[in-house]
Amino acid sequence: MWRKAAVMAVLALAVGYLYHTDPDLPQCVLRFVTQSIPQVLLSTQLEANVPSLEEAISRAWDSLITAPTRQWGRIAVGVNACIDVVVSGVGLLQALAVDPGTSRDHDVLHSKEDVKETFIHYMERGAAAERFFSDKEGFQRIARAAAEYPGAQLYVGGNAALIGQKLASNPQLVVLLCGPVGPKLHELLDEQIVVPPESLQETDEYHLILEYKAGEQWGLSQAPQANRFIFSHDVSNGGMSTLETFVASLEEFQPGLVVLSGLHMMEGMGRTLWEERLREAVAAISDVRNEVPIHLELASMTDRDYMSSIMKEVMPIVNSIGLNEQELLFLSKAGGGPHSSLAAWDGIPDVGRVTDILLWVLEQHGRADPESEADLTRIHFHTLAYHILATVDGHWVNQQSAVAAGARVASSQACGLQAVDVSKVALKAPQSFYSSFSEPRESLVLNPSSPVTVWRRGNVSFYLTPVLVCKQPLRTVGLGDAISAEGLIYSEIAPQ
Repeated sequence: MWRKAAVMAVLALAVGYLYHTDPDLPQCVLRFVTQSIPQVLLSTQLEANVPSLEEAISRAWDSLITAPTRQWGRIAVGVNACIDVVVSGVGLLQALAVDPGTSRDHDVLHSKEDVKETFIHYMERGAAAERFFSDKEGFQRIARAAAEYPGAQLYVGGNAALIGQKLASNPQLVVLLCGPVGPKLHELLDEQIVVPPESLQETDEYHLILEYKAGEQWGLSQAPQANRFIFSHDVSNGGMSTLETFVASLEEFQPGLVVLSGLHMMEGMGRTLWEERLREAVAAISDVRNEVPIHLELASMTDRDYMSSIMKEVMPIVNSIGLNEQELLFLSKAGGGPHSSLAAWDGIPDVGRVTDILLWVLEQHGRADPESEADLTRIHFHTLAYHILATVDGHWVNQQSAVAAGARVASSQACGLQAVDVSKVALKAPQSFYSSFSEPRESLVLNPSSPVTVWRRGNVSFYLTPVLVCKQPLRTVGLGDAISAEGLIYSEIAPQ
């Protein structure tokens, strides 16, 4: 409406000016204006009805996303679960009487000073990270301060529990959750979730989630985007203590899909312990029936040897993995893969570089080579601005719907909504990009009316869709888990 008024005002001023300068002109000018106004107003109306890029993408997602022909009926999820205490990171650190200062990344946290330095390190980069706090009593003191901090909130936590919660929101699914489930967590879980009695324990495990907002400042540090820093002293999840219980429960539950997470928690145990426990984990995972696909959800890690062991021993025996940009680059560094010399991503991760690493993982540790005995055929990559699903041809179907569904839930959940509100999101994905960082490479363009771009390299297909990024996110914790869960709901494994 304001556009029409503006157009009319400009025309009126023009007529007044011409009348003042040349009284003989008004009749012909009025005739011209009278004929022009309908065309101008029509043009204005047409412009007003043109959807924004965000609206075009959101509409296209709704048309594109369709359920798979054969849907999962029962999904088993394990094995890390806890209570998340979500609190303002800057606010909590100020309450702990630590001053802002220099940033430094610590692989393991031993004090509140280590927490401060590592928090600032990732806050300045707007990146998510997770660390183990070695001192039990020190952690309990910080946890009490966090729980008492004004505005602190308690939620279901742990990748397995969060994925289970998201899956359970689908009424057609029966979900088994196995992990260290204490009384408070059991109370918070969806009623549809089945918890084996062997998983129940007397006390809950707590993880502290230090959130920060886009543009938030502390001292000389400023966050480029909203994210969170997680730390815990979690012994039950740290040893994946319920893994054998989880695998044993599958025989009775008979799932169509198994989702596994929590391997990253073992990193803080030290090399001697994690080497032994990882061997036991591989043996347990190998006991899952071959016809049941396994998805592995990765999380933040810092020990290259440990990540290398996971790549060599675990990835080849699972069918699918989910990860973000930090985990993907660290995976390449640990294995000497493409672009491993990068210290960190510079802003939005380059699509070509990401694609190079995804292809390398499927070639080195997956089944990109038809002669390979590895089971890995699918990788779901997610970063703030876009998602990519990479699959070996012939093993998965409905992946355009899967990647779009994952992006759609990221857009809505970050804003705390059930559906995408185009007024509250923004397109940040590159609108043109390359299929690889090096030659030969294909130049690709994002089409908002068909927002899943598809290309192939060898016998691997890539599906990219943008994310409509929430301008003022309410909660960033669990977004990756929701993305992976939603992608799996819309995925279908092809008969072999």
